[in-house]
Parts: sequence; C-alpha cells; structure tokens
Amino acid sequence: MRIRIDAVDLPGLTCPAPADGNAPAYGNLHVAVQRRDRPAELLEPQPGDAASATWTLECTATASPTGTEVKGPYVQDRLGRRFIYLSWGTVDESGAFTMFRRAKLMLDVVPADILAAAARDGLLVGRLGLTDTSGNPLYARVEPPHITWTAEPAEPAEPAEPAEPAEPAD
Repeated sequence: MRIRIDAVDLPGLTCPAPADGNAPAYGNLHVAVQRRDRPAELLEPQPGDAASATWTLECTATASPTGTEVKGPYVQDRLGRRFIYLSWGTVDESGAFTMFRRAKLMLDVVPADILAAAARDGLLVGRLGLTDTSGNPLYARVEPPHITWTAEPAEPAEPAEPAEPAEPAD
C-alpha cells in the first residue's frame, strides 16, 4: 500500500514572531515528511511558498484484531497511535534544515472502511491545507475535518519496455 499526502495552501517562506515574543521569527520555511525515529532524515523538503506539495510513502497494511495496521519507514508509532510527521523547518545558505515545529497526521482516525479499502486498492490519500488560522505553518495533531482521507486505486506500475524480438535460430 502507499500513502499519498496532497497539501495545498502553504503558508509562505516566513513565519513572523508572535506578538508576545515567546518565539522567534523564521525564514526560508520548508516542510517535509520525517522518517520514523530519524528526525534528520526528511523526504522531499518543499518550500513554504510552493503552490502545493505531494509526498508518496511506501508502507504495509495488515489486518489486525483492531482493524488495519499500517507500518512503514515514515509511519510513526507512539503509544500505539500511528501517524505521519510533517516537519517544518528553516533552510540556511548551506542547505541545512533546522526543524522548529511538526504536524502529526493521525492515521488512527482514518475511518476503518476507508483504511480497509485503501489496503485493498493500494492507495490512501490525505488532503489538507498547511496554513493554520493565524497564517502560520499548520502544526500539532491533524485530524478531520482539517484533513480528508480517501481510498483510491493505486496507479499501475510503469509497463516494462518491450523485449527485442529474438533472433531466428539457424
């Protein structure tokens, strides 16, 4: 199974400091999917001013006594709750990413029938906007209605190149 995250409404390249001064301003914002237990390993960082961002994650889905269990290199598991981290950070002149907040796309709230259909059909799609009500990067736990989950048929694999015809035997 694959999970595809389709994101729109990114907040831009800057995050101003709050009026209370309890946090700094951030610039050259990027967002990426964080690998499980490896916060420095990020999948396809996207600039905060992109028109949209899409990530596709390989995972496995297996039936369990409690429903469908999803695992994979980008699926986090804390206290039995599975989720995907979208990490927000700044990128400096050398290209180094420094995380300052994360959004948790909660998988345990995906309706059971949608998750089962995605396991069967091959693709679970999460669609969301990445700007919060203050105009800043979306963070914290993300559940419906802030994200919409659907099951879709997986795209077929690219067809293999046709083989060259065999030379006739003499």
